Amino acid sequence: MKIQIPAITTPKLNHFFLFSGILMSASELWKQWYLTFRQNNGVYQWWYFPFQLCSIAMYILLILPWLKPSRARQALLSFLMNYSLLGGIAVFADTSGLHYKSPVLTVHSYLWHILLITIGLTAGFTYIKELRSPLLSHQHFRDSTLLYLACCTTAFILNQLLDSHGSINMFYINPDYKMQQIGFSALVPYTGNIPAILLYILSTILGAAIFFHIWRLAVHIYQQKHRPRAK
Repeated sequence: MKIQIPAITTPKLNHFFLFSGILMSASELWKQWYLTFRQNNGVYQWWYFPFQLCSIAMYILLILPWLKPSRARQALLSFLMNYSLLGGIAVFADTSGLHYKSPVLTVHSYLWHILLITIGLTAGFTYIKELRSPLLSHQHFRDSTLLYLACCTTAFILNQLLDSHGSINMFYINPDYKMQQIGFSALVPYTGNIPAILLYILSTILGAAIFFHIWRLAVHIYQQKHRPRAK
């Protein structure tokens, strides 16, 4: 049974995704300008380069609305509803990374992650609406995981290439910096820094998999409640 969400059409959802992508891009450009010219005398700070887990949605949203229903579109929706949603929620477990010297940047950071959660939930409902089968596809989750790992690889390369130009720690996996993420930083004295980084990556995948199965359970419950009853 295909799940119906009649109140919201696919074009309206695509408009929401595109508007969100443009809004995030514009606000990120403003943030980069503010950090560079208002706070650092025109010197760019690579630490704030927009390539973190919580930044990837900004790029996806500029592509997603133009894709017709396909494996690629479903993989991007899967990334938003699992990995981006995880990133948006997990940051509130330790909000120290949301705070800046400037209050306006702090507000921007909080609003960014609240929007990220909204996007993740909307992507989940969109994914379910566009399902061609009654079950969420493990293939689409694997595709989104490959995208996450590709982003990790890109982040690692950026960290190594730009390390000499200033502080940079994309995806928080630069081995030249001690793991900073809450919980994993405590593992460093026991496992070493690189194993802690690898555990962080694996835990992110596990967390996204948990979200995937929560979505899967929600679809199952919906189907059970709306299954036609035998007369």
